[in-house]
Amino acid sequence: QSYCHRLQHDMYFLTSTSRLNEQVVDKIVLQLNRVYPQILTNEEAEKFRNPKASLHTRLSDLLKHLQKKGDRHCQEFYRALQINAEQLFNDLPSRKILKTPDPTEIDTDKEQYMLNDRGPVFFLACFSVAAGLALFWYCCNSETQVIGRARRILGFSPIIIGRHVRNICMLYLEDI
Repeated sequence: QSYCHRLQHDMYFLTSTSRLNEQVVDKIVLQLNRVYPQILTNEEAEKFRNPKASLHTRLSDLLKHLQKKGDRHCQEFYRALQINAEQLFNDLPSRKILKTPDPTEIDTDKEQYMLNDRGPVFFLACFSVAAGLALFWYCCNSETQVIGRARRILGFSPIIIGRHVRNICMLYLEDI
């Protein structure tokens, strides 16, 4: 986004009441007049520092004048604003838009953290519970005739599960 568009977007925010005081506006005008490259001529600087005109009028005229001059002039205004009123510069609506990421874009670092915050032990525990429930449901289903196969699988279970659990499962299978 060009600085002229940003300045047009920020104009209402900057000209609203009590955002910028006269001293800050004068400092910005002086900086634009004195710092290389000279953005404002001496006559223009006097016009925008005229205490007879209201602050709102002077500031809105300054912003419109800078927009007519081009992108480089608007960029220098933002630089002067940052130097003289950093808090206000950080609160600009155009700065907030630049700081916020695209809502359709996925933040891969955050997504990676969200997927891996439990760790591998949690995954293994959930997988073991799911596998155990599936095996238990498969063995308890009265329509299947695989009790012999289940006994063979449970016979090798001391490697996987404790003997106490294996004995309970074997007793359950014998009751069936």
